[in-house]
Amino acid sequence: MGLKDAYQKSLQAFASNPKTLRWMVKTAPALDRFVFRATRGRFTMSGRMMPIAVLTTTGARTGVERETPLLCVSDDEGFLVVGSNFGQTHHPAWSGNLLKNPHATVAQGGKRIPVTGALLTGEDRARAWKFLTSVWPPFDKYVELAGGREIRVFRLTPKASPAV
Repeated sequence: MGLKDAYQKSLQAFASNPKTLRWMVKTAPALDRFVFRATRGRFTMSGRMMPIAVLTTTGARTGVERETPLLCVSDDEGFLVVGSNFGQTHHPAWSGNLLKNPHATVAQGGKRIPVTGALLTGEDRARAWKFLTSVWPPFDKYVELAGGREIRVFRLTPKASPAV
């Protein structure tokens, strides 16, 4: 096992511990947003350990744009994101925003990609969940901690570029 693999395993153990999750809920997203802004969208604090992107949604009640750093995995159709909220018993605000207004932006590696979000259900969700937990096994622990809440999984499909 290489150093990066050992580091990622340690991080996953840390992220699966209910005591450290309380700290992560507030601290990790704030640090990721700070680094993202400071590097003009090229990096996040967590991005060296897992595939992170910043999702910009429109507030369901306020109409104000909201930036949320998330684990964001690419697949053949776009991106997958999970509303785990670190295993809290309530859904994260960004997931409600995306349900109300599915038009959003994914920023990763200095690129901003307009996307349309769709909540996955049934077999599509099950396939995506299996893939997502292979990338980040602590998602299974978050299910236990979420108190029976079904964790939302979204597919973010890039919008077609207009023909020039």
